[in-house]
Amino acid sequence: MNLKTYLKVMLLLLSITTMNAQEGLPIYSDYLTDNYYLIHPSMAGVANCAKVRLTARQQWFGSDNAPRLGTLSVNGRLGDGPSALGGIIYSDRNGFHSQVGAYATYAHHIMFSRNEIDLNMLSFGLSAGFIQYKLDETSFLSQGFDPIIAGIEQSATNFNIDFGFSYHFLNFYAHATVKNVLNNEGINFNEQGLSFDNLRTYLLSVGNTFSKYGSDWSYEPSIMFMYRDATQESSIDINGKVYKQMDFGRLWGGLSYRRSFDGAQLLDGSGVSNQRLQYVTPFIGVDYNNFVFAYTYSYQANSVVFNNGGFHQITLGYNFNCRREKYDCNCPAVN
Repeated sequence: MNLKTYLKVMLLLLSITTMNAQEGLPIYSDYLTDNYYLIHPSMAGVANCAKVRLTARQQWFGSDNAPRLGTLSVNGRLGDGPSALGGIIYSDRNGFHSQVGAYATYAHHIMFSRNEIDLNMLSFGLSAGFIQYKLDETSFLSQGFDPIIAGIEQSATNFNIDFGFSYHFLNFYAHATVKNVLNNEGINFNEQGLSFDNLRTYLLSVGNTFSKYGSDWSYEPSIMFMYRDATQESSIDINGKVYKQMDFGRLWGGLSYRRSFDGAQLLDGSGVSNQRLQYVTPFIGVDYNNFVFAYTYSYQANSVVFNNGGFHQITLGYNFNCRREKYDCNCPAVN
């Protein structure tokens, strides 16, 4: 690979990872491990149990300053009423960039059905929080003075909100969320070094669970569409999930495929090629009584990558204050 090609590849990788490092809570595939609340505030308190979820993600083992993410979330209903509260704290590091954040969520759930057997519910959620961004430049001046490098750890703290809604009808569900609604200026830079203040991201999720009457098996296909307003980038997740009911709880697993609709051009020796971001993510989990354990592995399926290693993630969870399962539906996120 010649120098020009190498520089273009690094530009592609940096544009992807730097955007993720500065967008607030990154959006990976961990929402599929019974953790939709991480990306959709309207999912706070939607289940018959209050939930605590702890996740740890590590990318590119063996690489210095590789991206890593940790999240802790809790959400649940306020008594038997329609209101719910939630909270998220997280830490995200990516090379010399890092961020920590905390969100508080209020959600409200409106029942349209005449009884508690048929599920027909519309939910609204609003999250508000603070994010502190840091850029560590203390090691940038090893080769001498540079007038555009301060050589210190720069930081900035901003306030932002996420808003969205969810609709559940029997086995069907749909979620729509706008993340980072407010403008935050002066802390984010694109690959040309230009500042921008628009971090809005639009998410749309749709899915349905299918099963035969009396069967212990159920199947949940779903999709998630994501659009970033500032860069006009879009991608889609195509997901398949399988559940097996057991005496002790439930086994589940599946596969997610993420593909970007936008690509980056690079020189491949014989001409100019176009490469789109692609992730293949298998995952597996178990619900044992009130405990949840899940493992997720993401592989970047591109011909030109920074590292051939994958992205490992573990999710630990606990359900508490559980009420009886009210609804006659195959709806794992609710019952």
